[in-house]
Amino acid sequence: MTQENKQTILFDLDDTLIYCNRYFYLVINQFIDAMASWFGGCGISPDTIRDKQTEIDIAGVQVIGFASDHFPQSFVESYRYFSDLTGRARSAVEEDLLWKLGRSVYEHEVEPYPNMEETLNKLSEQGHDLHLYTGGELLIQQRKIKLMRLERYFGTRIYVRPHKNLEAMERILTEGGFPRSSTWMIGNSIRTDVLPALTAGINAIHMKSEEEWAYNIVNINVPPQGAFLTLSDLKDVPPNISDYVRRRSGQG
Repeated sequence: MTQENKQTILFDLDDTLIYCNRYFYLVINQFIDAMASWFGGCGISPDTIRDKQTEIDIAGVQVIGFASDHFPQSFVESYRYFSDLTGRARSAVEEDLLWKLGRSVYEHEVEPYPNMEETLNKLSEQGHDLHLYTGGELLIQQRKIKLMRLERYFGTRIYVRPHKNLEAMERILTEGGFPRSSTWMIGNSIRTDVLPALTAGINAIHMKSEEEWAYNIVNINVPPQGAFLTLSDLKDVPPNISDYVRRRSGQG
């Protein structure tokens, strides 16, 4: 590969390279089961409980970012909301149970998306610079990175940020001195991956997932200055980047 065709590629971690949402949904379903058993007799439906937890969860993320204690706190705050709404007495034991349930999501296994290794191997073999850019807390994300042995591909080029937004993206691009026309952001979140990338003027690949967290779903209102693709399988990333680079350089 010529230096001219070499690309800088930033990958998201959760629900792009490894599964994440499925474990949150599993724990949320357990939360709803517990809440329904406590508040079902008060006329509170599981859907109402789910909607309130989602509302509280998203509101908190917008304020404090991806702090680990926020998720279990959304369980406790939802519990307190329905206790106040129905007049059902609060229980410290029940609150503790919900807190521990929320924290348990960070102890689940780490499972790669299909074709993760093949994709990263292919891009590395092609000579591209690979970087990992993820939201969350350092220790929690480091655990996942270590278990998946992702340092093989990213080395020290790993960025963990509590807030994943345009400001964080701009800082990474500026400090790294990345040429924007040959830099890519690849991730599942329109809000935290795609929109910041398009606004910053770099290429973007939206990895579409079957079931997406409501927080990540927003309208795309920024015209791309370079490539903007939507893919469903990681194995399609290398050929699509190669095709774009080839067309841009007038090689076919």
